[in-house]
Amino acid sequence: MNSEIKIIDSLQWRYACKKFDKSKKLSDEQVDLLSKTFNLTATSFGLQPLKMLIIKGDELKEKLLPHTYYQPQITTCSHLLVICIDTSFDEGSIDAYFDLEKDIRGTSEEIIGKFRNQLKTIYKNKNREQIDTSAMYQAYISLGTLMTVCADQKIDSCPMEGFNPVKFDDILNLSERDLRSVLLLPVGYRAEDDFMSTLKKVRKPLDQVIIHLD
Repeated sequence: MNSEIKIIDSLQWRYACKKFDKSKKLSDEQVDLLSKTFNLTATSFGLQPLKMLIIKGDELKEKLLPHTYYQPQITTCSHLLVICIDTSFDEGSIDAYFDLEKDIRGTSEEIIGKFRNQLKTIYKNKNREQIDTSAMYQAYISLGTLMTVCADQKIDSCPMEGFNPVKFDDILNLSERDLRSVLLLPVGYRAEDDFMSTLKKVRKPLDQVIIHLD
């Protein structure tokens, strides 16, 4: 099977899993793959204003369940991924990125200094809300990347905005880490009785969503 057909088949296989098989767990290698996927996701200027929590324990999942409107995928999933924005991201974070670039690539300050200062000026002219909103947009990019890799690896997932982030932040003590939860992605393996698993995928015809311009 060529790569084009394989990825389309994987995306066709994927759906928003509503109930996972609680007895089936991801391996450590699979969790590591998703961790690396998140770390490699595209972000604006490569600055990575995001972090991700990986929740495995049933007790903590049960504690979070009421704040997701009791959606069963929270407690039946193998692992619950919580995508967060870094609320302390600032000019110092930009300096840390460029210092890391110098260390990894051996790039001189003479080469990157101008761009470093340009980015710091851009962020200096933004307020906290604008910086956080930009990070939230980037969180959706990471969500899409994770879902695509899950589909490719036949790992089920369910993207979720339907939760109370204030309660999550409180239970997970995220303010102490300068983080704010914005998206959830339960992952695992679909249950045999998940009603969504046998439904045909509903998508508009390509000619209704794609516009070709010469």
